[in-house]
Amino acid sequence: MSTEPKFAITPTQAELDQLERNLKFHPANASQADTLSAEQIEQFNKNGYLRPLPLFNDTEAAELRGYFDQLLEDAIAAGGDSYSISTAHLKHGRVYDLLTHPKIISVVKDLLGENVVAWGSHFFCKMPHDGKQVAWHQDASYWPLSPSKAVTVWLAIDDADTENACMRFISGSHHYGHMTYRPADSSEHSVLDQVIENVEQYGTPVDDELKAGEFSVHSDLLLHGSEANESDRRRCGLTLRYCAADVRAGMDWNKKGVVVNGEDPSGHWANPPRPGTP
Repeated sequence: MSTEPKFAITPTQAELDQLERNLKFHPANASQADTLSAEQIEQFNKNGYLRPLPLFNDTEAAELRGYFDQLLEDAIAAGGDSYSISTAHLKHGRVYDLLTHPKIISVVKDLLGENVVAWGSHFFCKMPHDGKQVAWHQDASYWPLSPSKAVTVWLAIDDADTENACMRFISGSHHYGHMTYRPADSSEHSVLDQVIENVEQYGTPVDDELKAGEFSVHSDLLLHGSEANESDRRRCGLTLRYCAADVRAGMDWNKKGVVVNGEDPSGHWANPPRPGTP
């Protein structure tokens, strides 16, 4: 029998509407930063993202790609697809290790403060010519978390560029708070079910081009998305999600949260152990 924690993977909008959420940007404090420079903190506060940030060399990135290739093969054999590997840190020790990687945490804590929880891990893998876009959206819109003191790290498994549909940001859009969206239409072939329109009114589009082994980090309120991958190359990234430990999670999402820096004085987050499986 599985002992994996149970929680709602994708809350409905009606469920989220029942929660009282404080969805506004909380700027990082440069005086508390140890790894990032004052200039980087200022850039994050102004633009809502930092990129590119180095993590793995070419050899390490190739080894990580091989690991993901095996996870993907197993997911497809089990009836899933290239987007199915979600909340992977509760199932795979190697993903747990990536989620808790000291170099990533050193950046995240400079943005969120000393007490940090890691709660999400999801591979977004666009196969060649898969025809699926990721519509413009805000991460915070999908999460039963409050306040919105959270960031997403996007770790490149493959090289990601404009040819194979890298992620794109709307610089500065995180300052507008939670935005109105419409449901995605099936004809739009979007991986997600929300669409924010006319995004250029909120800022300038920026391509998040990354080499395999590099990562970016962005605010949970920053508008972002990506086009369909029409190239002959795969484009895979691992999203890793973090929040300040004083954030409250509804719908049992606290069961996913691992304390990765400082402490969680309230004991709200379950802090599950590293899984023994690879």
